[in-house]
Amino acid sequence: MMIPKIRPQAQALATSPSSAWAVLVASSLLSFTAAAAQSVPATSNATVTTPAIPASPATTPPVPGAPRGSGFGRGLQADSNAISPLASIRAQDVCILPDPVSKTYYMVASGGGGVRTWTSQDLASWQGPKTVYRPATDVWGDIRTAGIWAPEMHYYKGKYYLFLTFDSRTPLGPEQWHDWRPRVFRGSQILWGDSPDGPFHTFANHATTPTNMMTLDGTFWVEDGVPYMVFCNEWVQVSDGTVEFMPLKDDLSEAAGPPKRMFRGSSAKWSELIEEGGHVTDGPYVWRGKTGKLYVIWSSRAHDQRYELGVAISDSGKLAGPWRQEDQPLFGDYGGHGMIFNTFEGKLMLVLHSPDGGGTGPRRPHIFEIEDTGETLRIVKEFTGVQP
Repeated sequence: MMIPKIRPQAQALATSPSSAWAVLVASSLLSFTAAAAQSVPATSNATVTTPAIPASPATTPPVPGAPRGSGFGRGLQADSNAISPLASIRAQDVCILPDPVSKTYYMVASGGGGVRTWTSQDLASWQGPKTVYRPATDVWGDIRTAGIWAPEMHYYKGKYYLFLTFDSRTPLGPEQWHDWRPRVFRGSQILWGDSPDGPFHTFANHATTPTNMMTLDGTFWVEDGVPYMVFCNEWVQVSDGTVEFMPLKDDLSEAAGPPKRMFRGSSAKWSELIEEGGHVTDGPYVWRGKTGKLYVIWSSRAHDQRYELGVAISDSGKLAGPWRQEDQPLFGDYGGHGMIFNTFEGKLMLVLHSPDGGGTGPRRPHIFEIEDTGETLRIVKEFTGVQP
């Protein structure tokens, strides 16, 4: 996620919506509709369709004004069937799905205005990339999206779901503070498909999360048979970013209740107040530990913009917590936005991107073997795919 350079501002803190769910939904959709009416003139009836994916050129053309983290404007490699080593892939905020149907690993990232995947049988060599989703221009009706962030792919009850974040340049509404950060429509949304190769379809022409919240980096969790989205309320909106959870309908088509806060960015000692005046929360990912504890790995920044990955722990094993934070980051070497998975052989692995906020070299995915000690998580060694 990018951090804009802006003027200093008041350090007021906002909280997540706590009113009745019906009122929250109504106010969210009213604000979304009002902003749409004030944006660019309507060019369609906002019917959401999944367009055919056109053939890619030799390189993906840059898109002016796209944010860092969207995968735009980098001359990315065109869709390809080439097989490449892990170290050659350039991507960030990646997710790896071990597909139980095909017994294939799918690496998912944004790029070229859409969502791309690479596939592998051994985590060392990857085929691709292949574009599996590119949004229609009216995916949010008259709210023009400006990029896709941090897509994840999940397999649930025979279908494949993309959890991704759409960004935009459309203001949420009039600002109370003259020098506040630019608050825009930005939200996590769920798409569905019958295959990991697409096509993927939207359920609605707005975010799955409340549209009056700036949300990002939604991920998936099931607790006691109930599906949930876990996501971040953007620090740009509330200063002290939060991680929240929200129940979903069984088909994941929409929220089944209001979001509830799990913790704030400032609750971790390793998360520092950045120059722009906030605590960043990014990239939550939930994992059940071997002793029943619930782990959430998530990312934040130090005051010098260094990106780090930490661990929050729920000893109750429930999303409702209470949550406590490890004092030191799990990974503090200029990288983060991780997710956890088991290999088909049962090894516990972590993938994250680095470098970010410093360091040297191109930003790319790194895979690590990790250990669940029963009390916390620790990194064992980096996986390189090279035989010793």
